[in-house]
Amino acid sequence: MTNGEYDGARVLDDPVGESLRGRHAELGRRRGRAATYLPEVATFSAVPADADAADWADLALLLGRDAFADMFSCTAVPPPEWEPVFVLEGRQMVWPAGARPGAPRVEVDTETVELGAADVPEMLDLVARTRPGPFRPRTRELGTYLGIRVGGRLVAMAGERLRPPGWTELSAVCTAPEARGRGYAAQLLGALVARVLDRDERPFLHVAEENTAAIALYERLGFTGRKHVTFRGFRTP
Repeated sequence: MTNGEYDGARVLDDPVGESLRGRHAELGRRRGRAATYLPEVATFSAVPADADAADWADLALLLGRDAFADMFSCTAVPPPEWEPVFVLEGRQMVWPAGARPGAPRVEVDTETVELGAADVPEMLDLVARTRPGPFRPRTRELGTYLGIRVGGRLVAMAGERLRPPGWTELSAVCTAPEARGRGYAAQLLGALVARVLDRDERPFLHVAEENTAAIALYERLGFTGRKHVTFRGFRTP
């Protein structure tokens, strides 16, 4: 994994906070320097890397007592009374500057569609069966979500999640077990990369280090590793 810095990539060190201070401000709540998404939108919260006791107290007030605090890749450590819930090692990957995605392989008899509010029940069902990561009833409001239908049934999807300035995170990449091996994930990611580039932004994404198959796919598509990240979750006192 490269340790080199990419143009304008410093905002990726705090993608949740940068998103909540900018394009996702209306989808979240703030108190002082602490911020969190509305619970029906996303699980993620943020405090600055130099967070002090007041910042953690503000976040606790936002979330409430005995609440889940998904700190994503935030490097700040909460006070000892915050109960650890999970730790997951991961990788942040970025799309190379100036590159364009190759032409995706498109399966016959498939339909790529933009997913909307009416598709949420099917999206939630697909997420429940494939577990690509946190996904809530209003997560689709974070950006564009595309899906592939076969015979009218949603079998794959991917979409846009965090939106720090100049960047768009691709997420919720999932394919129903019975539809895997057909290139649907690559097809959807290629379409999303093209859309992000057309807005003069750069795509990026996060992946668990243990998900070697996904990492291999992202590297084949053209993504490169930017840095190692550790995802953490806690429970408020």
